[in-house]
Amino acid sequence: MPRPLGELEDAVMTRVWKWNRPVTVREVLEDLQKERSIAYTTVMTVLDNLHQKGWVRREAEGRAYRYEAVSTRAAYAAALMNEAWSQSDNAAAALVAFFGMMSEEQRQALTDAVRVVRLPETTPQPQPPAEPPGEARPAEPPEARDENPGSAEGGHGR
Repeated sequence: MPRPLGELEDAVMTRVWKWNRPVTVREVLEDLQKERSIAYTTVMTVLDNLHQKGWVRREAEGRAYRYEAVSTRAAYAAALMNEAWSQSDNAAAALVAFFGMMSEEQRQALTDAVRVVRLPETTPQPQPPAEPPGEARPAEPPEARDENPGSAEGGHGR
């Protein structure tokens, strides 16, 4: 299970997830420098650490690498929630406490998510169109006929 990302790791991964494409150290550095003073080698080390931890894959491009996220931010968040929930000795109580912390917007997102998860079970299956009156019905295939006249369905007891 994943460990929570540190502050700088999260800042780097946020850009990788947001851009949703392979990125270079230089691109991440330039974006981070809009918010803080940071060295190229620091960003390079963070991306290398993220690669070693399995958060990003990298591909050589000349003398540098391009880094790409292995999974989505949503998958990361879900894994963290699952890890935290599995640490509880009372899963139901943990969920009740968690739900109690949610904003109305988060509760609506939860309701929507539950609806999506349940959708395959609750979606009615399309029914074949009713036969128009007066049209001949095709003959029943042999496997659909009752071949055992002594069965309860056949109506002929022994």
